Amino acid sequence: MRRFSRSASAAAALLAAAISGAPAAAGESLALVGATVIDVADGGRSPHDLEDAVVLVEDGTITAVGPRAAVAIPADAMRLDVRGEFIVPGLTDGFAAINNQAYANAYLASGVTSIIAVSGGRRGRLFTGADPGPHLRVLEAVGERRGSLEEHLEATEALAARGVAVVLLMYKLTPEQLPALVRRAEELGMGTIGELGFASYSDGIAAGVDAFVHTTRYSLSMAPPEMIRAVAAEPFSDDLKSPKWRYYLWLSQLSPYDERLVAHARLLASGSTALMPTLSLLYLDLPWSENPWQEPVARRLDPADINNPADPATGRHHATPTHQAAYTALARSVSLLEETYRRAGARYLAGSGTDVWGTMPGISLHHELEGLVRIGHTPREALAAATSNFAATFANWGRVGQVRPGYRADLLVLRRDPRLDVAHLKSVGTVILAGEILTPQSPLPTLTPSLPGEGTPPPTLRSPEGGSG
Repeated sequence: MRRFSRSASAAAALLAAAISGAPAAAGESLALVGATVIDVADGGRSPHDLEDAVVLVEDGTITAVGPRAAVAIPADAMRLDVRGEFIVPGLTDGFAAINNQAYANAYLASGVTSIIAVSGGRRGRLFTGADPGPHLRVLEAVGERRGSLEEHLEATEALAARGVAVVLLMYKLTPEQLPALVRRAEELGMGTIGELGFASYSDGIAAGVDAFVHTTRYSLSMAPPEMIRAVAAEPFSDDLKSPKWRYYLWLSQLSPYDERLVAHARLLASGSTALMPTLSLLYLDLPWSENPWQEPVARRLDPADINNPADPATGRHHATPTHQAAYTALARSVSLLEETYRRAGARYLAGSGTDVWGTMPGISLHHELEGLVRIGHTPREALAAATSNFAATFANWGRVGQVRPGYRADLLVLRRDPRLDVAHLKSVGTVILAGEILTPQSPLPTLTPSLPGEGTPPPTLRSPEGGSG
């Protein structure tokens, strides 16, 4: 473990080290000097950036933020010269798996300092031993099976007792059960995300669910009633003749001018519930997608760990023409739906859905942010969806997601301006995780994806479904 050093040579050695770090020793502080601090308040609509700023950090907390001339830097502080760079809060992935240390490294190297951690089924077991690793808020589900209200309340209370931070309210819950479950989750200090079926999304808004996840799922209420019931009864399948795919094909044919879509968009924008579209789940099915294995962060990952990984040589799934046409049509439809929801005034959170359907830790959150810009958000608004919007959505989230005094010191120092292009969020030079300096460019064990014919069989189209996404 490394302590902050007051000497320039020690600081240089620290910044050349592998991803690791330590908080300042008692009484020491860190000063980031000379960068532009990007304001992400008010959903990314607040333009109060600070140029040539100083950010002071002590004991894992931001203690001061202001112009260089207005902030007194303690004489014993470790100074980090970040002139010409940009400081933003660390990113949150609102729906993601972490299975091993390589995933943790990829998240941090991508600037992801927090995740709402999803596990089970295709996403595998939750890995909690990362060192270093992003902050985890564990999510688990209630309502995957039919049950009485008392049974679902007991399940929710059991999750809270185990430290689960967010409860995923699922398809089998009824409209009558939903309000009591949301109230109990709030009493227990838990957030709520809805992936509903028998209860409608209108029911979810009325009950006060904090967020909905997956465009394809929170668009279900537009479908014919018999189709909704069939999907709620059997929400997961990859058979194109299954209820899920019959609905997806129906959704792919829905006109962006359909009155049902316009009305549903108004509904989704009418309450305080945020949307987490997980656009990145269909990123590989878009014609303009790029090979994710070409991202530098991907060298930290093993294709064998990813559910249905893209072919490392092509960046595509090995799909039959029929399946690929269905997925591409759905991907295009999802973008059009979200354009309508955004124009209606819906609020957004960023979540990648990692690691199913070829999504990858860290990398896919950046695909998600690019997708949010594609549907009409500004780069700053997309950044807010991965930072400040979480505290604005979930009660008891804490003072995180902004560069302000009193907030946890999860910070990114970027080499390029993210206000100009959301892809510049990938230009991470330094990560500060609760006051610890980490350097994502540093040498770590890397993995070179095997190309077909080099010992790795081509990935299958999709593995059997199970669980959210």
